[in-house]
Amino acid sequence: MTDLSTIAPRDKAEILAQALPYIRKFHGKTMVIKYGGNAMTDPELQQDFAEDVVLLKLVGINPVVVHGGGPQIEAALHRLGKKGEFIQGMRVTDAETMEVVEWVLAGEVQQDIVGLIHHAGGKAVGLTGRDGGMIRARKLKMVDHKDPSIEYDVGQVGDIVEIDPSVVKALQDDAFIPVVSPIGFGENNESYNINADVVASRLATVLQAEKLVMLTNIPGVLDKQGQLLPELTPVQIDALIADGTISGGMLPKLAGAIDAAKAGVNAVHVVDGRVPHSMLLEILTDQAYGTMIRSE
Repeated sequence: MTDLSTIAPRDKAEILAQALPYIRKFHGKTMVIKYGGNAMTDPELQQDFAEDVVLLKLVGINPVVVHGGGPQIEAALHRLGKKGEFIQGMRVTDAETMEVVEWVLAGEVQQDIVGLIHHAGGKAVGLTGRDGGMIRARKLKMVDHKDPSIEYDVGQVGDIVEIDPSVVKALQDDAFIPVVSPIGFGENNESYNINADVVASRLATVLQAEKLVMLTNIPGVLDKQGQLLPELTPVQIDALIADGTISGGMLPKLAGAIDAAKAGVNAVHVVDGRVPHSMLLEILTDQAYGTMIRSE
């Protein structure tokens, strides 16, 4: 937990006063938070994150958490003697890997997050895409970025067909904080591993969220010199992808962010999850702790 005892009382009051207009502005609004990176694996940052989510709920904002679990899946596969393989930032998922993904994400990781939120004084409920028929999916067709005639088979990786948010809305109305694992189901009841950034982006869109916040292991979107770009538009992001500034795992993250911004999510924030309470500071103060993507 961050030590506030070293901050002068006047400075504490200033921080609280600065948060007030934001609390008023966002009261009753939904915020979808993609939880990943160091914020998910460092015990102190985990506690900070849980406190932030609970505080948002207590001041009348509705947080919805969508989590990844790449390092935990990788560790579980390693214990089984399997090595993870990625194509264009997406995990190749055969049947055995899919089993591991399900029990790591919907079991271990999700329940850890639910427990952290409970410990911080909130009430969380874990969900997968199967609960309430929330995430219907089909097999993802992965096309090469440079040559569209090349298609990759990435196994049981899903492309979202439809999201039914009614179960999330019901939980929100009943004072619970939904925690969503990015697992969808197909028309033959098969499971699909879906990129958590994509799930967070689509969920933010269907919930008409005020904000989508993506916690990452970088300060935000960086230029070629490694400098933070505090604000971007979709057109600027397209140019950064074209010249190779943005690549790898950042591609699906920003593709989803652009889609969400274009579909009516007011702002998408790519935030440095290694900074204690960065999410709260980004949402409730004037300070920038990442890159904000606006629709225009």
